[in-house]
Amino acid sequence: MSKVEDFLSKEEEQEIVEAIRMAEKNTSGEIRVHLEKTTALDVYDRALEVFNELKMDETQLKNGVLIYLAVEDKTFVICGDYGINDVVANDFWDSTKEVMVAHFKNGNYKQGLVDGILIAGEQLKKHFPWSEDDTNELSNEISKG
Repeated sequence: MSKVEDFLSKEEEQEIVEAIRMAEKNTSGEIRVHLEKTTALDVYDRALEVFNELKMDETQLKNGVLIYLAVEDKTFVICGDYGINDVVANDFWDSTKEVMVAHFKNGNYKQGLVDGILIAGEQLKKHFPWSEDDTNELSNEISKG
């Protein structure tokens, strides 16, 4: 099995998917988590590629958020579309990342991801509240590459 398959248990993956569902319950925003073994590219450049591959750049309000992890490289990045980036504080993603890193350093990857998702969800809810006509534009499942 690859490191990506071993990174989280099935139960942990389901808890992360549930966190995405809960975070998106009160917002039109979309959150995805993508896991890969490694990347030869700069991690942010690769995250942007994945963002486009997952069609996160096609959300109606440009409010998608991707949490990208290169498991073997022990690196990750959070990237948001311009709709969310235009309205959050300049240090928002860095402060979210710090919360996640605190868990990751202790080997608690699931909780780090859950906390990052819920923090992102709070900002999405604040700036992009859910409305009657909202649809879930993207899958909540963890994607793997």
